[in-house]
Amino acid sequence: MTVTAELTQEQLLRGYRTMRTIREFEERLHIEIANAQIPGFVHLYAGEEAVAAGVCASLADTDWVSSTHRGHGHAIAKGCDVKGMMAEIYGRATGLCKGKGGSMHIADFRVGMLGANGIVGGGPPLVCGVGLASKVRGDGTVGVAFLGDGASNQGTFLESLNLSAIWKLPVVFVVENNGYGEATGQAYHQSVADTAKRADGFGLPGITVDGNDFFAVAEAAAEAIARARDGHGPTLLECKTTRFFGHFEGDTQTYRDLSEVTEARASRDCLVSFRARVTRAGLIDAGVLDAMDAEIRQLIDESVVEALAAPFPDASQLTTDVYIKY
Repeated sequence: MTVTAELTQEQLLRGYRTMRTIREFEERLHIEIANAQIPGFVHLYAGEEAVAAGVCASLADTDWVSSTHRGHGHAIAKGCDVKGMMAEIYGRATGLCKGKGGSMHIADFRVGMLGANGIVGGGPPLVCGVGLASKVRGDGTVGVAFLGDGASNQGTFLESLNLSAIWKLPVVFVVENNGYGEATGQAYHQSVADTAKRADGFGLPGITVDGNDFFAVAEAAAEAIARARDGHGPTLLECKTTRFFGHFEGDTQTYRDLSEVTEARASRDCLVSFRARVTRAGLIDAGVLDAMDAEIRQLIDESVVEALAAPFPDASQLTTDVYIKY
C-alpha cells in the first residue's frame, strides 16, 4: 500500500492514535500491576498494536470482533472507552462490565466488542454466529475473530474455518502470530511455518503479512473485510508480530532470549516505523504526533486516577448481569 494513495490524513491520524493509545495503556499497566491493586491476570498487547489498529480501520461501528485473553488492544481499536476499561481492570464499579469481568473479560456490545475471552480459541465460533446472523438479516455486518498462533491449533478454530467456508459467512479470522503459544515456540507446536497455509484445506484465502507494518495489515484487512461484506465468504489473515512483554505479567520468559524483545523494540516497533513513514512523506508533521502523544498520556493518567478513586461493586451485585438467575 502506498501511503499517499490509499489513506487520508484523518485515517492516518486515527491509526496512529489507536496504536499510541494501546501502547500507553499497556506500558502504564506494566507499571501499575506492580502496585498489587489490580486483581487477576493481565496479558499485555504492547508490540502488536499495528494488527488491531490496521484491521479495525476498515470495520464499521456495527461490525463485531471477538478477542482473546490478550484483548486490551482489540477493545481500544474497536472503540471501547479507555477510562471504562481501566476501571474494569481495577475491578471497579465504573468499569465497562461493572468491575466484574476484569482484564480477560472486557466487553462492550455498544461498539461491537463481543469481549476478551479467557478460553483459548473461544472467539472463532462466536464470529461464525455473527456471520450467520448477518446472512439471515442481510445487513452486510462482518465479524472478525482475533486469535493467537497457539489458539490456531484448537479444534474450535478449525471447525469455525470449515463451517464459515461451507456457509460462506462474512467473517475474517486474524491470527496474531507472535511466535509463542504461551511459552512454546511456534516451530514446536505447528507443522507449518505460515499458519495462513491452513486455509488451503478449507478452500478459503490465506494471507500472511508483516504484523508490525500498519499499512500492510490495513491493506490486507481492507480486502478481506470487503470480500466478506460483498458475500464472498471468509478469509484467514495471519499477521506475524511480537509481544514486548511476557505471556502474562509476572512471566519470567525463560523460554526465550530477551534480546528478541530488545531487537524488536529497536527495529520492528510499529509506532516508530509509522511515524517515520508519514513524516518522511510529508503527510503529518512530527509536532502533530507529539501533541497527540501528550494528550494520550494525559488520558491514561486520568484513567488510572479515576479508577483508583472509583468504588468496588457492591456485594448485592454479585449475581446480576449473568445468564443464570440464582
